[in-house]
Amino acid sequence: MIIIDYGAGNLKNLKNAFDYLNVPVEISSESAKIAGADKLILPGVGAFGYAMQNLHQRDLVQPLIESVTAGVPLLGICLGMQLLFSASEEAPDVDGLNLIPGTVKRFQIGFKVPHMGWNELVPQPGSLLTAGIPVESYAYFVHSYYCVPENPAHSAAVTNYDIDFTSMVQYEHIFGTQFHPEKSQDVGLQILKNFVEFG
Repeated sequence: MIIIDYGAGNLKNLKNAFDYLNVPVEISSESAKIAGADKLILPGVGAFGYAMQNLHQRDLVQPLIESVTAGVPLLGICLGMQLLFSASEEAPDVDGLNLIPGTVKRFQIGFKVPHMGWNELVPQPGSLLTAGIPVESYAYFVHSYYCVPENPAHSAAVTNYDIDFTSMVQYEHIFGTQFHPEKSQDVGLQILKNFVEFG
């Protein structure tokens, strides 16, 4: 399993979480490693446009898309989940990876933005990564934008922050969490474990 290093991710905490689970994982920015991985994780913090620029500059977009198209499971985390989508209001002229049809929108709400802190996950029917998660489970969020899948069935969990928004996505073997599972204690560890065991 490879954690993709493209200069815009919280890599150390994420690797520590997998180390805690005794799951072998490697951090890499090499296209050959990405092309040969059995599972991929795309973390991310920061801006949509900057992250896509970094992925292109490091020649990681093509091997990433080819691997996922061939059936390799992928987990996008926080900004990494947003990059899975077609486009974002944060960078209107920049294409996303377009692995999940939909857009990323900025919160236009009465609450404080960014949305930061603990909030409840409400799993949707058929959500695979939430197996074993107790009712009224909470996860840790830091974000100003949220994903809107074209197909509502791709929403694996929702969270309320003045509005209900998609906090997890699932499209065949492609998954995403808007929150940081590596910072979400037992709930986050269970979600990472479920991804490891997928397939």
